[in-house]
Amino acid sequence: MRTIREPRYRKIAYQIAQKIADNDYPVGSKLHARSTLSVAFGVSSETARKAVSVLADLQIVKPIHGSGVEVLSRERAKAFLKQSETTFDIQALHGQINDLIAQQKQDIHTLEQTLSRLFDQTQRVQRHRHSPLTPYELELHDDSPKLGLSVGSLNLWQSTGATLVAILHHDELIVSPGPYAVIERGDTLYFVGNEAVVETVYNFFYQK
Repeated sequence: MRTIREPRYRKIAYQIAQKIADNDYPVGSKLHARSTLSVAFGVSSETARKAVSVLADLQIVKPIHGSGVEVLSRERAKAFLKQSETTFDIQALHGQINDLIAQQKQDIHTLEQTLSRLFDQTQRVQRHRHSPLTPYELELHDDSPKLGLSVGSLNLWQSTGATLVAILHHDELIVSPGPYAVIERGDTLYFVGNEAVVETVYNFFYQK
């Protein structure tokens, strides 16, 4: 989400206006020259000049050549600060809306992935319903902590109830892989078991 940044000179204008609203700078008093204001607020003289210009445009202050800046209106200073609060509130709401939209998009993406998995698994179960010895398959395209382990160290049957019958590795089908066969990214596993074993094997490799 992109954040709207308030210009530095406008922040200084708010600070000066706040001092006027708080009567720290009374109406009719003279503020220091712009060079002194820049030192007081820790900004460049150009930033101080822009801040004074903002207040002058709103008739909160009046620059007097060779005599500093005269405070004209406390009420206008308060109105300026009130308007800035409204602007900040709108920006905050805009940011919250953007965050909600981003979260909603993420939730929709997660839902789509879950529905896709459910549809895929449903199709596989239907294909195997009348032939329990026909193997299910799982393509290991995503990262998993189980990748790089041997078949023997996985203890697949003990953990899932599935019996591994073959591995498709780089277009080579390894039937009845031994305990030293290593599971790698991109492999397709072929296994048999009951209808619940598909979800169990998937969670075994990708549970979070």
